[in-house]
Amino acid sequence: MTPSAMITALPTEVNSTSIATEINQPTIALLHCYDLIDDFLDSINISWTDFCQEFVGSWMFGYINALKLAGVRTVLFCVTNQVKEPTRFIHQPTNTTICALPPSKIYRGYRAVRRQSLNAYGASEGQSFKDIEDSNNLRRSLLTPFKDLARSVGAYLATPLGVLAEELRRENCQAILCQEYEYARFDACVMLGKLIKVPVFASFQGGDALQSWLEYPGRRLALKACQGVIIGTATERKRVSNSYHLPSHKIASIFNPLEVAQWKPGSRKNARFQLRIPVQAKVVAWHGRVEMERKGLDILLQAWQKICLGRPQQDLRLLLVGTGSDAQQLRQRIQQMNLRGVQWLNEFVSDRSLIERYLMAADVYAFPSRQEGFPLAPIEAMSCGLPVVATAAPGVPDILAGGENSGGLMVPRGNVAAFTYALAKVLDSPQWAKKLGHKARYRAHSCFAPQAIGEQLREFLFQ
Repeated sequence: MTPSAMITALPTEVNSTSIATEINQPTIALLHCYDLIDDFLDSINISWTDFCQEFVGSWMFGYINALKLAGVRTVLFCVTNQVKEPTRFIHQPTNTTICALPPSKIYRGYRAVRRQSLNAYGASEGQSFKDIEDSNNLRRSLLTPFKDLARSVGAYLATPLGVLAEELRRENCQAILCQEYEYARFDACVMLGKLIKVPVFASFQGGDALQSWLEYPGRRLALKACQGVIIGTATERKRVSNSYHLPSHKIASIFNPLEVAQWKPGSRKNARFQLRIPVQAKVVAWHGRVEMERKGLDILLQAWQKICLGRPQQDLRLLLVGTGSDAQQLRQRIQQMNLRGVQWLNEFVSDRSLIERYLMAADVYAFPSRQEGFPLAPIEAMSCGLPVVATAAPGVPDILAGGENSGGLMVPRGNVAAFTYALAKVLDSPQWAKKLGHKARYRAHSCFAPQAIGEQLREFLFQ
């Protein structure tokens, strides 16, 4: 795929330098954690063109908007196969500069070898962390660590450090912010930052483990040498402090921001009419990336089955919005379990009004994840006035810190019975659910608005 002519490209060298100079704003470089951004985009079935023109459903653009409100300019650096030399694009929804970099030459050779050697045993080529699929248990147990080691090697090779250094200078970036600290790109950026004298930070978006033993020494050194980390969840702050002995001044407790004012409750009746859902139906909603284990969709389907079996006469609907690497597995599970009332929009949705329509049609929002960083999906639902039933995945205890007073119920991760009971309790108590929804909206607007979080980020990044 080549960059589409529909994407607005900046004239490369002259304009990129003049923009940073003319605006005279503090500028940070924001880097994703994937070897290639293509791995992420492929997993949700969107193109590079769509990413530049429409994509907003991510923590990164929440950061970009919050920092913009605080007077900080952000340049998003993406390593991608879409370009053969540094090329600039404009992210249309936020008017943000995207500096697209080709992967290092050695990484391209590595990728070809890895594809041939690992795909023969069912290992996924992207970043979805699948296990080796081999009928021989011994061979699978031996090959899986090899796959993890190979991924760590590739992750260290992917970033074109020399090219990145040149583009950081060209954009006048005074700091680097990496998506995750438990990824090899963070280690590489810290090393580069020391060489070019640019401070390096990282946030926590769900990565809380090493990919392989190869990363252990570099990770400890990188966390010791970095300027600081941004962690919105109390459990992860404790883990990082205990595991890496980071001093408290290096750890900032800052939530992920969300444009909560743009997510509004509306007419449930109108939303259901547009989605062809009867007014009297009981409706549960979920939206996000389809990853069965990580997102706990197996828990949601089992809970839904129990709820339906216990209410054979009720019109029950489960609304699922999103796609991902496990879309086929989700489809098979729904069919095998013979679930009723499931309406699944199996596509990546960037239109916020469409997501709002599904949320407004619901009585309660389900969030069964096992692993998260600081999830935005439940906050989006809360902003629309929906009560939330969630598992205690990282970030959720911070979002629902007040329990029912924060507008939701929280249960242990992986506990089907507890999740089913909480979901049914809200569905069966419409007046109570309505009160929870009001509390949820208040919580979202009072704690996660981008203006205050942008100031916190600026203060920490430019302290």
